[in-house]
Amino acid sequence: MGKLLVYLKDYKKESVLGPLFKLLEASFELIVPLVMAAIIDHGVADGDKPYIMKMCLVLVLLAVIGLTCSITAQYFAAKAAVGFSTGLRHALFEHIQKLSFSEMDTVGTSTLITRMTSDINQTQNGVNLVLRLFLRSPFIVFGAMIMAFTIDVKAALVFVVTIPLLSVVVFGIMLVSIPLYKKVQSALDKVLGITRENLTGSRVIRAFNKEDDEITDFNNSNDALTKIQLYVGKISALMNPLTYVIINGAVVVLVWTGAIRVNSGYITQGEVVALVNYMSQILVELIKLANLIINLTKAFACANRIEDVMKVESSMKFGNETEGKNKEIAVEFKDVSLMYAGSSENTIEGLNLKVLKGQTIGVIGGTGSGKTSLINMIPRFYDATKGEVLVNGTNVKEYTEEGLRNKIGIVPQKAVLFKGTIRSNLLWGNESATENDLMEALKQAQSYDFVMQKENGIDSVVEQNGRNFSGGQRQRLTIARALVRKPEILILDDSSSALDYTTDANLRKEIAKLKDMTVFIVSQRTASIMDADQIIVLDKGEIVGRGRHEELMESNEIYREIANSQLNQKSLTED
Repeated sequence: MGKLLVYLKDYKKESVLGPLFKLLEASFELIVPLVMAAIIDHGVADGDKPYIMKMCLVLVLLAVIGLTCSITAQYFAAKAAVGFSTGLRHALFEHIQKLSFSEMDTVGTSTLITRMTSDINQTQNGVNLVLRLFLRSPFIVFGAMIMAFTIDVKAALVFVVTIPLLSVVVFGIMLVSIPLYKKVQSALDKVLGITRENLTGSRVIRAFNKEDDEITDFNNSNDALTKIQLYVGKISALMNPLTYVIINGAVVVLVWTGAIRVNSGYITQGEVVALVNYMSQILVELIKLANLIINLTKAFACANRIEDVMKVESSMKFGNETEGKNKEIAVEFKDVSLMYAGSSENTIEGLNLKVLKGQTIGVIGGTGSGKTSLINMIPRFYDATKGEVLVNGTNVKEYTEEGLRNKIGIVPQKAVLFKGTIRSNLLWGNESATENDLMEALKQAQSYDFVMQKENGIDSVVEQNGRNFSGGQRQRLTIARALVRKPEILILDDSSSALDYTTDANLRKEIAKLKDMTVFIVSQRTASIMDADQIIVLDKGEIVGRGRHEELMESNEIYREIANSQLNQKSLTED
C-alpha cells in the first residue's frame, strides 16, 4: 500500500487539511460533556434558567462549528481520495498496456479487470476513511480519557482498563480478517472470469446446449465466494457486539464508581454525567474505528493485489534501432522455437525461414499447428524462446517498439472494430492518412461499395465491436485499416474466413498489386494461398513442407489432403 501513496502527492494540501478539520471537529466535541456538566451542576442545581439558556446556545454554537469543520474535512478527503484513485487507475492502465502478451496471459484478463475496477474502488474508500477517521477516532478516544482524568483520577482508571481491552478485540479481528479478504477477492476474480467467458461465448454455449453446465460451474464458484464472504463477515461482525459488551460493562462500573465518589463528595453529579458521556464517545468512536479497520483491511488487501500487478515487469525490452540492415530480406527465422508461459512443450520447434522483400507467403496447417504463433513473433507479440527473428536483417529485439510496429500491418483472427465511425477506425492505421488514402484502402479491401451505400458513407457509425456489421464486412474493414498504414510487411491471420470465394479472390488480386509489400497470409483455405510465392505447411510447430501450390500437391501429403478436401467442397458448392 505504501508504494501506491505516491499518487497522493498532488493532493498534499487536501491530505493535511482533511484530517486537520476533523481534529478541530473532535476538539469541539470533547468540550460538549463539560458544558453538560456545567448545566447540571450550576444551571439545574441552582435553578438558574438564564445560565441554562446561555449554555444551550454554547452547545448549538459548538454543533454548528463542528458541522462546518466536518463538511470541510469531508470535501478535502473526498477530493484527495478521488484524485488518488484517478491517478492510480491511469497508472495501472498504462502499466498493463506496456505488458507483453506473455504477462497478460499469466495474470489473466478477469483478474486485471477486477483490479482496475473493484480493487481501486476499495482503495479509494480506504483513503477517504483514513483521511476522515484515522486520526479523529484515536484523538477522541485518548482525548476523552485525558478529559476524564481532569475530572477524577480514580474514576478515570476505568478508561485505562477499557481502552486496551477494546484494542485487543479490534486489532485481533483485523489481523485474522486481512488474509481472508485476499481470498474473497481471488474468489471474485474466478466468478468474474466465468461471467466474462459466458458473455463472450454465449452463442457457442447455446449452440452446444451447455447452458446447464455453465450455470452449474457459475453456481459452484458463486457459492464458494458466498461461503468465504459469510465466513469473513461473521468474524468481522463479532467486532460490534464484543465492543458493546466491553463498553457497557465499563459504563456500569463507571456509574457505580461515580456514585460512590459523589456520595463521598469528591465529584459532582454533573461530572459523573460528563464521565458517562466521555465513555459513550469512546464507544461511538471505537465502533467507527472498528468499521474503519474492516474497510482498511479490504483496502489493504486490494492495494496489495494492485501492487502485485504493478510489480510485474514486461519481459520485452526494446532496443534503439529504427531501420534494418538488409532491406532485401524482409523476415528471417533462424532456428526459432517458442514456448508459451506455463506450457511444458514448444509450440514452434526449430523453425528456419527466409522471406524476401515483396514475396507473398502462405501459411497453412491444422488447428494447433502453430500458424498464429509463427506470425505473432514478427511484431513481437511474443518473443522466441530460442533462436532469432530478423526483420530487414536486424533482430526484432534491437528495434524500438515504434520502429518495429510501424513496419508491420496486422489483421488478427478476430476482426476488432472500435466504437466510433468507419473513418476513426481506419485512421487507427495512420492518423495522417488523406481522404484518397482511406478510399484507396477501402477499394483494395473490397469494402468501398458497402461503405458508400451507407447514408453517411465513411462517417457512418460503428457500434461496439462493430456489431452493426456482418462478419465479412468487419473483416474487410480491419484489412482496410491495415492497408491505410501502407506497411512494409502485411500479416493477414485467417482474416478472410468470412468472405465468399469471389470477394476473397478479388482481395488477393488487389494485394498482389502492392509489389513492394511483403505479405503473410495465414489461412485454413487452400484457395486463399495457392497463388503465394511460397507456401509453408506447418504440423505440430514444425515446417513439414514448403514450395508453390503445384509442388506441394505432388510432394506433400498433408497439403494435398487439405487442398483436395477443400477444392472438392468448393466445386460441390459451385455446382
